[in-house]
Amino acid sequence: MSLRLLDLFCGAGGAARGYQTAGFEVVGVDVAPQPRFPGEFWQEDALWADLSGFDAFHASPPCQRWSVATNRPERWPDLIEPIRRRLLTTGRPFIIENVVGAPVRPDLLLCGSMFGLNVRRHRLFECERFMPLRLCCHHAISPKPITVTGTGYGNYPRHRKGENLAEALTAMGMAGLPLTRRELTESLPPAYTAYIGPWLRAAIGENG
Repeated sequence: MSLRLLDLFCGAGGAARGYQTAGFEVVGVDVAPQPRFPGEFWQEDALWADLSGFDAFHASPPCQRWSVATNRPERWPDLIEPIRRRLLTTGRPFIIENVVGAPVRPDLLLCGSMFGLNVRRHRLFECERFMPLRLCCHHAISPKPITVTGTGYGNYPRHRKGENLAEALTAMGMAGLPLTRRELTESLPPAYTAYIGPWLRAAIGENG
């Protein structure tokens, strides 16, 4: 069965690629152009997107307000609560993703080490109407992961700087994709949503 998922604040489509692997038809929404999004794309404000006709939703509001790497985070708006209110009105399963420290319900924490990736990239997932199986980090497998952040590659002393964009793409499980460095730093590793996808499909079935 083809299930439709609306990917809000989609960026270049890291999350979308994982959901596509799990069998979803994904439509992306972002206020900025996303020429490399892997599917149908709507350029508009995610807070006002048409939510009708979708089986499930994913939202990755901008993380700068909550990121430890952001200077003067108060300059960034809190978009988590507004998008949560909108998604709750749908009665459908949804996911809100953000950095550790953001005000999302910590139903799930994912890390690159759980999927054999050479990047940590801890992310929280608020999972409404379903709960994936929790995994454990495996940091010892990769003691010197590559840093992939929007503020550069040298801010984490226990991490190492990627030699080039190709190495960073590989570390994120996105080798060969034609993304810019900025698009990559704002992406989720597709492995995260490929993992969540089957649990979300099951929740859609249970919720009719």
